Amino acid sequence: MDRKIIGRKEKVSLPELGLNLVWAKVDTGAYTSSIHAENLEVIEVDGKRLLKFLPLLPGHKSFTGDMVTFEHFREKKVKNSFGHAEVRYLIETTFELANETYSAEFTLSDRSSMRNAILLGRKILRNRFLVDVCKVNLAKQYRKK
Repeated sequence: MDRKIIGRKEKVSLPELGLNLVWAKVDTGAYTSSIHAENLEVIEVDGKRLLKFLPLLPGHKSFTGDMVTFEHFREKKVKNSFGHAEVRYLIETTFELANETYSAEFTLSDRSSMRNAILLGRKILRNRFLVDVCKVNLAKQYRKK
């Protein structure tokens, strides 16, 4: 399988979250991928547990204000960027990058103090992409015109 070359920052789409071409940081040092989420709430509807949340910050350029709901989610213990263990919700969703669509896991976290609301870790990148840390937005060359 040919691996596409991407940069240290790329625009990704997460259709199930209503997000199109949002900047994401590519972080080969992080194992899991993460997205900023607010107002996380587990609710019960018709006997099913659902996770509701608001993706991105209200000031973000791609912020829609729409709550999203996931039926399939779990909790996972992860180490944050400061090395402290914390429990986060984890969802599986599709993401689009370099004209390809993949299924991947994202943890939901507070990334409000970070420059990018989305982080792509090694688990998503493995066997799919090579990263040129000197460049950004290399995936645009693969997008259909």
